[in-house]
Amino acid sequence: SQIEKQFAVKVVQHMSTYWAILEKVKGSALRLTKIDEEIYEHLKKDFPEFDPAATIDEDEMKSKAGKERWRNFMMAYEKRVDDYNFGTVVRSNPTFEYGEDTTIFVPRMQFYAVEIARNKLGLNDWIFEKAEKERQEAAAKKA
Repeated sequence: SQIEKQFAVKVVQHMSTYWAILEKVKGSALRLTKIDEEIYEHLKKDFPEFDPAATIDEDEMKSKAGKERWRNFMMAYEKRVDDYNFGTVVRSNPTFEYGEDTTIFVPRMQFYAVEIARNKLGLNDWIFEKAEKERQEAAAKKA
């Protein structure tokens, strides 16, 4: 149980850190890895039906066929992306904040693939814009 707690702490830290970055930098201007473009092109090639703006179908993703497709995709990065198979969470839809009913437990490489696609299409920019508005409102109250 101690290992599970440590694991959960790491997952929450990753989630919190990523959200904090998105509040400070527009997703469309963010790079998650040194090979974002390659990952994005690979995702489009291997998953042409994937729509970054749509809600992820967790059942489909975690079906036997889905797991096999994703495993094949991820193995290309085994020696190239640190912690490529370490567990983390991804939001099921880019319009949602992180929450109990809006996240899916996935390997880090799936997180990268999904979030790189979302960032490239500007689907996470709203997070920065919302935080920026809140920063401006707080500054105006102080003035």
